[in-house]
Amino acid sequence: MRIIADLHLHSRYSRACSAELTIPNLEKWAGIKGLGLLGTADFCHPKWFAELKKELRQDGTGILRTKNGFPFVLQNEISLIYTQGYKGRRIHLVVLAPGFEVVEQITEYLKTKGRVDYDGRPMFNITCSEFVKVMMSISKDIEVIPAHVWTPWYGLFGSKTGFDSVEDAFGDTAKYIHALETGLSSDPEMNWRLSRLDNYNLVSFSDSHSFWPWRIGREATVFELKELTYSNLLRALRTGGGLVETIEVDPSYGKYHFDGHRNCNISFSPEQAKKHNNICPVCKRPLTIGVLHRVDELADRRGGEKPRGAKPFKRIIPLHELLSLVLKSGMATKKVWAKYYEILKAGENEFDILLSVPREKLLGVADERIVDIIMKNREGKLGIRPGFDGEYGVPLLGDEPVINEPKAPVRIRKEQKGLSDYF
Repeated sequence: MRIIADLHLHSRYSRACSAELTIPNLEKWAGIKGLGLLGTADFCHPKWFAELKKELRQDGTGILRTKNGFPFVLQNEISLIYTQGYKGRRIHLVVLAPGFEVVEQITEYLKTKGRVDYDGRPMFNITCSEFVKVMMSISKDIEVIPAHVWTPWYGLFGSKTGFDSVEDAFGDTAKYIHALETGLSSDPEMNWRLSRLDNYNLVSFSDSHSFWPWRIGREATVFELKELTYSNLLRALRTGGGLVETIEVDPSYGKYHFDGHRNCNISFSPEQAKKHNNICPVCKRPLTIGVLHRVDELADRRGGEKPRGAKPFKRIIPLHELLSLVLKSGMATKKVWAKYYEILKAGENEFDILLSVPREKLLGVADERIVDIIMKNREGKLGIRPGFDGEYGVPLLGDEPVINEPKAPVRIRKEQKGLSDYF
């Protein structure tokens, strides 16, 4: 049983999320996207947890299902903010749980450390090590996955508040960390440059704040499981057996791939940033050091080296982004939606269109301009103007410069990005 899974989502009770995030909407759009398993998001939030208990049923496998049978796994992102090594740390963790009873125990513990009702992604003054120790005391079937590990502000290896290794953050509980989420601004090839990560399984999920198909499943992990059960999923995450590949966006698309200052309209490659001593030439303050630069700092391998046993991956940009680019119209416009549904007729779902449907069949539902960019996307030949300091990267048709020159930085307009980061 091959399943494309997105196990890092948020509910409408998380900040800056769609008010229409519901289990029925997630189920509907997962099917259109081609996802076969979703995380529930925000299981600690009391109102969302009540909805989960109402909408989903347990069947003894550790997988929850809607009345229509669509599967979910209990999941929450937790924000840990604390001081270690004389430095403030902000680390986001994805937590998976095998059932409602375990979730209730997790929530009761977290309520002793702070509130769980003000945000679906609650914040606590707990170290990574302490958090994992308590999770393992509650249930050895709880899985903790460091989220978007390279992002500057909240990633495990982030340039602003992160660590240089898993062991630095988790101490003797590092043995309970089996998988790392690459995040939008990095992909497995970048992570392969660090030999210290060879023993961790690399996974990708969307961290989506809405159910729209340009957000949900924009990154995902493909599993091959004999049967969809929580224990089989856990085994795949912990051993790599049954973990087939990941689906990634081009890391340049991520909001923190390059260094820069959004407010100063400055976007630099690591080489350009170093020439400026990592100082913004406009405001004279330190640049936000991006993921590519941070990987360069910690890497002990050259690019292109593949560790033994490393899983393959694919890079694709969501279909709405491609259509918006070709049609020169916002992702949520009627024009783009009409073409989206028209193209979907050529396949089973969006992933099928992006990854599998032959060119000849696509030409039956779309003109050559659109088919060409779908094929470029599939083949990894689509140019991206790199994202920086909270700005998404911008896919390019081919005649625009891919990299911003330091003397002529490019401000990315809202209409180029489509909807805001909230969606």
